[in-house]
Amino acid sequence: MAKSKVFWTDMRCTVGESLLVKLERLIKKAGIGDIDFNNKYVAIKIHFGEPGNLAFLRPNWAKVVADYVKSRGGMPFLTDCNTLYVGRRNQALNHMAAAFENGYSPLSTGCHNIIADGLKGTDDVEVPVAGGVYCKTARIGRAIMDADIIISLNHFKGHECASFGGALKNLGMGSGSRAGKMIMHNEGKPQVNASSCKGCKTCINWCAQGAILLGTDKKARIDHAKCAGCGRCIGVCNYNAISNSSGGSFDVLNAKIAEYSKAVVDGRPNFHINIINQVSPYCDCHGENDAAIIPDIGIFAGFDPVALDQACLDAANAAPVIATSILSERAQKHGDHFRNVHPSTDGKTQIAHGVKIGLGSADYELIKM
Repeated sequence: MAKSKVFWTDMRCTVGESLLVKLERLIKKAGIGDIDFNNKYVAIKIHFGEPGNLAFLRPNWAKVVADYVKSRGGMPFLTDCNTLYVGRRNQALNHMAAAFENGYSPLSTGCHNIIADGLKGTDDVEVPVAGGVYCKTARIGRAIMDADIIISLNHFKGHECASFGGALKNLGMGSGSRAGKMIMHNEGKPQVNASSCKGCKTCINWCAQGAILLGTDKKARIDHAKCAGCGRCIGVCNYNAISNSSGGSFDVLNAKIAEYSKAVVDGRPNFHINIINQVSPYCDCHGENDAAIIPDIGIFAGFDPVALDQACLDAANAAPVIATSILSERAQKHGDHFRNVHPSTDGKTQIAHGVKIGLGSADYELIKM
């Protein structure tokens, strides 16, 4: 079998050439023009960023993609689904306001925003997962499934539950409705290490399920009967007092992410772009971002989301550690920058499961522009 082609360019720019120009050149080189966009609805799956976070992709990137689609006769829209956790994106009105606050408006991107699973996150479609092991069907935001073509535009960064987030994370978890996100997360039930807990109540304030309470000993307790397993408490704890209670649960989560990704792309043209810059250790769902853990690397694109994520993971792991980052403070024992930050999860299970179910290939040919 031929290796999947992944095209990339670095972040260097000569005078008179911007990164936005390089992005357009790269996606053309990678073959996006082979897709027939004429009179087609095109969902550009993106993460609008939680307000307060400054590492999310700027709308300038999205405008390049939207403008190209329009130049080919397509009808693009930017889209994401609502979140499970407390924040500014857990229902469509707040989600749209957050997107506007972060610069995503028709005036800046040249296309509209659509929250794919509707006002309350209940507008979804049950989609078959061909070859699914954990999910035979996936609950995907309706607007994403209504599109004729799917393009994912992804910020490649760390993630507290998935180890890293790239094309598969944006496609799979990001396209799941609130019900779909519950299904993906429900294998993981975090627990509190009482000796490390400071009783600060941060996790309580961020739990959308009301599953965390403070005990008489002023230590947090998680009610697993109420817990959705979203892992938000893990990410917001400043004292590393919360972790996944089962080492295998995050593996299941990552596998489900791959299965949901397959549900999204199966049966229609799809194309994927990863941008490795401002590589924060946590998801852009956070209302803040820690310092980047590695230097900016470049822009990657291709038709195979599995190969794309594998190429980006390899490139990221080959990059030096930034000395002022959280990564420099963690034990370097896994040979994987993201797992060194989040030892309880291994993002390679996303890729391995994607290969297993026929979503894509981990073998790639890297072509530099």
